[in-house]
Amino acid sequence: EEGQNQELGVITTRSILESFTESQEVRGLIGNLKGVFGDLVTREMTMEKFIGIMDKYQEQPHLLDHHLEWMMNSLLDIVRDSGSPPPLAHLAFKFLYIITKVRGYKLFLPLFPHEVGDLQPVLDMLVDQNPKDSETWETRYMLLLWLSMICLIPFDLARFDGNIISDEGHARVPTMDRILKIAKCYLVVSDKARDAAAVLVSKFIVRPDVRQKRMADFLDWTLSMLSKSSFQTMEGTVVMNGMLQALAQLFKHGKREDCLPYAATVLECLDNCKLSQSNQMVLRKLGMKLVQRLGLTFVKPKVAKWRYQRGCRSLAANLQAQGSVVQNQIITVPANEADDEEEYDVPAEIENVVEQLLVGLKDKDTIVRWSAAKGIGRISGRLPKELADDVIGSLLDCFSLNKTCFCSKISFQETDNAWHGGCLALAELGRRGLLLPSRISDVVPVILKALTYDEKRGACSVGSNVRDAACYVCWAFARAYDPAELIPFINRISSALVIAAIFDRDVNCRRAASAAFQENVGRQGTFPHGIEILTAADYFAVGNRVNCYLTISVYIAGFPEYTQPMIDHLVNMKINHWDSVIRELSTKALHNLTPRAPEYMADVVLPRLLPLSVGTDLHTRHGAILACAEITHALCKLAEENNRSITYYFNEESLEGLKQIHQELCSRQLYRGLGGELMRPAVCTLIEKLSLSKMPFREDPIIGGWQWLINDSLRSLSLVSSAARQHIKESAVSALAALCNEYYINEKGDADPALQDELVTQYVSELQNTEEMIRCGFSRALGALPRFLLKGRLQQVLEGLKKVTLISPADVSFAESRRDALIAIAKVCQTVGVKGEGSEEEYVCKDNVTQIYATLFTAVTDYTTDSRGDVGGWVREAAMTSLMEVTLLLVQNEAELINANICKQIMCWLAQQSAEKIDKFRAHAGSVFLTLLHFDHPPVPHIPHREELERIFPRSEKETLNWNAASEAFPRITQLLGLPTYQYYVLLGLSVSVGGLTETTLRYSAQSLFDYMKKIQNDSSAMESFCETLLKVFEDNLRNDRVSVPLLTMLDQMLANGCFDIFTMQENHPFSVKLFTLCKEEIKRSKDIRKLRSSIGVFCGLIQFQGDMREKVLFQLFLLLCHPFPVIRKTTASQVYEMLITYSDVVDPAIMDEVMAILSDTNW
Repeated sequence: EEGQNQELGVITTRSILESFTESQEVRGLIGNLKGVFGDLVTREMTMEKFIGIMDKYQEQPHLLDHHLEWMMNSLLDIVRDSGSPPPLAHLAFKFLYIITKVRGYKLFLPLFPHEVGDLQPVLDMLVDQNPKDSETWETRYMLLLWLSMICLIPFDLARFDGNIISDEGHARVPTMDRILKIAKCYLVVSDKARDAAAVLVSKFIVRPDVRQKRMADFLDWTLSMLSKSSFQTMEGTVVMNGMLQALAQLFKHGKREDCLPYAATVLECLDNCKLSQSNQMVLRKLGMKLVQRLGLTFVKPKVAKWRYQRGCRSLAANLQAQGSVVQNQIITVPANEADDEEEYDVPAEIENVVEQLLVGLKDKDTIVRWSAAKGIGRISGRLPKELADDVIGSLLDCFSLNKTCFCSKISFQETDNAWHGGCLALAELGRRGLLLPSRISDVVPVILKALTYDEKRGACSVGSNVRDAACYVCWAFARAYDPAELIPFINRISSALVIAAIFDRDVNCRRAASAAFQENVGRQGTFPHGIEILTAADYFAVGNRVNCYLTISVYIAGFPEYTQPMIDHLVNMKINHWDSVIRELSTKALHNLTPRAPEYMADVVLPRLLPLSVGTDLHTRHGAILACAEITHALCKLAEENNRSITYYFNEESLEGLKQIHQELCSRQLYRGLGGELMRPAVCTLIEKLSLSKMPFREDPIIGGWQWLINDSLRSLSLVSSAARQHIKESAVSALAALCNEYYINEKGDADPALQDELVTQYVSELQNTEEMIRCGFSRALGALPRFLLKGRLQQVLEGLKKVTLISPADVSFAESRRDALIAIAKVCQTVGVKGEGSEEEYVCKDNVTQIYATLFTAVTDYTTDSRGDVGGWVREAAMTSLMEVTLLLVQNEAELINANICKQIMCWLAQQSAEKIDKFRAHAGSVFLTLLHFDHPPVPHIPHREELERIFPRSEKETLNWNAASEAFPRITQLLGLPTYQYYVLLGLSVSVGGLTETTLRYSAQSLFDYMKKIQNDSSAMESFCETLLKVFEDNLRNDRVSVPLLTMLDQMLANGCFDIFTMQENHPFSVKLFTLCKEEIKRSKDIRKLRSSIGVFCGLIQFQGDMREKVLFQLFLLLCHPFPVIRKTTASQVYEMLITYSDVVDPAIMDEVMAILSDTNW
């Protein structure tokens, strides 16, 4: 659901614009250009602003159409104005380029002024340009486009030459040659001007006068440049790019009869370039473009009479006709078709062209494949029916995975590219009506295969682009064919699209399939239950994968046409998927789908899965075991709901097969090594599901085998990779809980004493293991045991867990095992329940409640750090959760077991934690604090200062207060400083935050503290108690660097902020004296730079206080000036210098200057 909402948000932010609203602003910007071009900063700001406005219209550029003309004219006026200096003209052209970038040059071209008078000025401007100036390429690009428009004027260019002999007697270059020279010059540059030069060539060479005199020479020049260049060098690539663009544009815009004489020569030269071997994607793409343009030149431009034409199209008719077979509406082909066929004369070169395009479909880059697909579509449309059919036959060979001819030509590595190119080409042919209905039967199986195409390569897979293209084919076919043509294939296509829309791994493929399905429902009107499915699996719904697998799939499987194909797809394609997330989701989906087809699951699917679950392939085995577990559980639940026996759906073989899985894996040693990391949690899940299914395996030897696997998995946690640990531990613990509940309890509801003794003693003894992970596993296992196994053994279990939570020198860094033990203590307490007068071996009672709380309280003060950082944080987090769970358990059952002292301690610890520096732990503490404060059934007793707390944290804000944000949390927390009970603890927490290193935490916590200090500035008793507490915090944490170093930083800030101003008036105020002593003590023999630096600030701040203090403080500072560490000497000098400027009464004015000079000039 969460994902779904996010998806919706994403779409709405892409605002749909109505019209070009910024036209006035743009007028202003263009009008101001004359004023801003001189100053770099304003010029860049204007550019940025204009780009910002224009980029909004990238997706809806047509909104600019009405405004293009005035924008262009006002910019060109600047350019044509002879008074404009070059930088201004360049700026105007930059603006023009930004507009063409958004709207595309093709629409822009006709708007350029193309009077006769424009030719000479534009030519002269181009000649003035420097092709190598990288700052002004937009100018050259726009001028070439402008020139390509002007050169369409219908006058002979010779008229512009006047008399060739000019005044000085030199021959002037004819205009025609000037333009050609410019074009040739810019076809070989490496910037965008090359593209414009290609456009210029295509418009200029096709003029009748230029064509007669210059076309042959120009083509000779391009071909010689092509054959001389090599795509191995950068320069060669640039030149070839220009030549290919020019040729492609020329063969596109030139008349067929003009270009035909040269086509064969160009094709031959192109073949000799061997572009297909180049690793330059752009060159291969331009090669494809040119090949198809040449192909189109060879064949006459006529619409193929044999094309398939779909009759009338009406959405209303389609939707009404749902259910009934749609009427045939195929248009009859005229009888004289045969006469036309004779006239076709297909040149031999076409075969070469088509061959190259078919190879292009297998290229490694998408844009080349796409270009080749379009080429195949265009050329097939001009071929006779038989030849076009041959092309389709060759195209279908792209998809053959095992044909020998295919493998000989192409290496195995390229299959997915061939499939993708093939799909694009099929869609292209379908759209153009060139795939005749007779061929659909050959094409549909290929598309269905492509819809699930997924090929594993190493650790990941290829094929999402193939699946996406296959959806595009289905979309294109929906628009191209009459419903009657597709009726035989409807069920297969609709099932395949539904499966792709809900079970594909990639969101873009799911959305593509959903869109194709929608198109088919609307255009064909024959998809079963189309509208209902469409509403359930629309573009947004399929955005969330979990939702697709677990919710939408169940709804769609309710339609009988889709149930079996969906189940088969999951079993054949998804439970052996390379991605474990997909395997696990698929098995959960199978669980949800079981009620839709229980008999099919039991009689067909399970017997197929059981052999796979002990097969050779690791992924298949993993998926099959999980699938067996999920399906069995679902079938048993179903049998129970219908009051049938648990084994109603199973035969003997199935039950035996389920039992055999563990024994088989065990005997083949498949629990060992890397594969074991998947097998152990999978079989643990199987044990859990079979136990929950109440399978009749009591007293069966298999139970012992399962128990061994659970124990062994917990024992070998230290041997598996860190990524798999958590998963194995959780699976084993869940399996243990289910197994005990089902198979270890007798009719009276008790456990077998011998078994209980063995299990509990064994688990408790493992808690003292020297491996941290083993402690983790068995702590959690004890926490998961059911009540009948803990009965009579509670003290032993709690003692064992308590030992794990204590920090001893040997296991300082075992933070994870301490965390798991704390979680387990709370779980055990919840399992056994509360009875004040009960026995301490059976219940949480008055005899053991203090001991449980003592264990949890020790853990709240765990501040262990190691190379991973503050690992004690995990322990503190678990301790806070467990405190909350135990307290709420007692409150709901026997609240009198909680005494005032315990409650005070809990709330104070939580207040301290919620003032600390790490956001995550602060947030956790805050939410636990508020949960206890606002708990109502019944309220938690003895909370100190409850009324004030309710005022600071009103219930209405419990949900909205974001503890993670320092800006929201600290202003609330600092208010607790006014409550005597909490003052010490909050201050202790705050000192770590205020003196911390994180910018945001520091800023907000310090600000909140200073605000509080301002509030109590005039209340002497509040100030006294605050300072007393502050000194007590310092005293209690002397030499505890975790607190003392940030505390010094905090004191430095408070002194600098004037928080203690009311004490500076009195001589030798006890606060300052005590503080000075503590600081001196703290830095004694210290080598910690951060601590020493903070203390310098504190000493400088203490100079404000009157009395003998000053001398002592100065003495300390002089000692620091002579410190062995240079950085400390330097810092002291600069801080003392600042201090003397701030508090000028410290030094006798007579010697002030000398002191300042010594401090500032000495090289400390």
